[in-house]
Amino acid sequence: MKLYLFSFLSLILCFGCNTSENKISHAYFGGEIINPSSKYVILTNDEHKADTIRLDGRNRFIFKIDSLKEGMHSFKHGGEYQSILIEAYDSILLRLNTLEFDESLVYTGQGSKKNNYFINEFLENEKEEKHILKLCQLNAGDYKNHIDSLQNSKLKTLERFSDKYEVTPLFNKIAQANINFHYNSCKEVYPLMHHGKFKGAFLKSLPANFYSYRKNINYNDEFFKNYHNYHIFLRHHFNTLSLERYSEKNKNKVFNWGSLGYNIDKLQLIDSLVTHPDIKNELLYHFTIKYLSFSKNAKDSDVVLNSYLDKTTNEKAKLLMTNYSNSIKKLQNGATFPSFDVVDFDNNIFDIYALIKQPTVITFWSHKYYEHFKKSYKKIKSLEEKYPNVTFININIDDYGYEKPKQTLKDCKFNCDNQYLFKTPEESKKTLAIYPMTKTIIIDENQKIVSSNTNMFAMHFEKQLSKLKK
Repeated sequence: MKLYLFSFLSLILCFGCNTSENKISHAYFGGEIINPSSKYVILTNDEHKADTIRLDGRNRFIFKIDSLKEGMHSFKHGGEYQSILIEAYDSILLRLNTLEFDESLVYTGQGSKKNNYFINEFLENEKEEKHILKLCQLNAGDYKNHIDSLQNSKLKTLERFSDKYEVTPLFNKIAQANINFHYNSCKEVYPLMHHGKFKGAFLKSLPANFYSYRKNINYNDEFFKNYHNYHIFLRHHFNTLSLERYSEKNKNKVFNWGSLGYNIDKLQLIDSLVTHPDIKNELLYHFTIKYLSFSKNAKDSDVVLNSYLDKTTNEKAKLLMTNYSNSIKKLQNGATFPSFDVVDFDNNIFDIYALIKQPTVITFWSHKYYEHFKKSYKKIKSLEEKYPNVTFININIDDYGYEKPKQTLKDCKFNCDNQYLFKTPEESKKTLAIYPMTKTIIIDENQKIVSSNTNMFAMHFEKQLSKLKK
């Protein structure tokens, strides 16, 4: 019965969207959410105009987009989001399970085929990443041939798809850009991922045509200014451009990701090459917060922060970055861990100090990073067996209340031992400067910080645990 009703709704929408009741183009967007994590779906267009759509009693929704601006939109549910191409008179219906957000996502209705193409390509690229990381250890000629082969294969697949379904020029523009952004990114990361410490010498050894596509780079692309794949490519590109400059200044010197010069050069290159304020501000913010989160030198952090503040035009971001920097400074190794309240899954409230009675590791999870959550839980369980003298506390950072994360643990058949959530999520996240999501904090039995930003999946992590007091 459910399938019949859903199919019937699709027919109604398709029929409705093919009528020309007015001259202003419109479209319909709807669907069904399995295991919803909130009562809403938020649809955002390229100009960041957002519509909040409420789920009904059966966790379904339908929304008419009036005065449609054709192009890429994004929809968000809970902490997860995905991109979707909406064109005039589309009637796109989705179905997804929040426990496997991207993997379960399928579309039906008018406009579904192009978006199923995009989500399938997205999942294929995710699977391909590990393979490409291995390819990075090949010599430059072989690596380029492999990447070019993969890129040409994707372009031929797109050509066959376009011939079969008579897609629009807008679809082709975005689909071709997706492919080029992805594989050009693979070339940008190559010298940084290739084994060896002397990156400068290796960079000079690359074939002359290795970066031939660079002559066509648009650093200020208005059409793709809010497009995730475009920003990912630019991030990788500026990493490599900065490496080139670093290598010229530091000949025959071992490359250091955390070098102040390397990171300052990166901000300067962005400032000199990117003029579009939205694109520039996003890139500056990304690289600055990443540097600050891992830096162990307060003076260098201040230099990078001041460089960022001098270049960005986003006043709100300036305040956020300054506050983030101040929070990082309060979390230096040897400092007393800050106090805050957590809630267990029986709705009991605890001061975090009451839970730190021996060396303690604190990790974090969010529904937005569901795969990380599952891997973290299993990793913690194995570490608990090896290090019984250490308490492992895992905190959910979402602002859903305790029922949703409790149900997620239950669905995964995980127990709630040492599982908590923040009583005041936004305030606590700012206090602990939680970025990136892999951030792990080690505290000694005296509630002093041993490491404010390590990673439990890093090779050196267990060496850090082994040094804790027995």
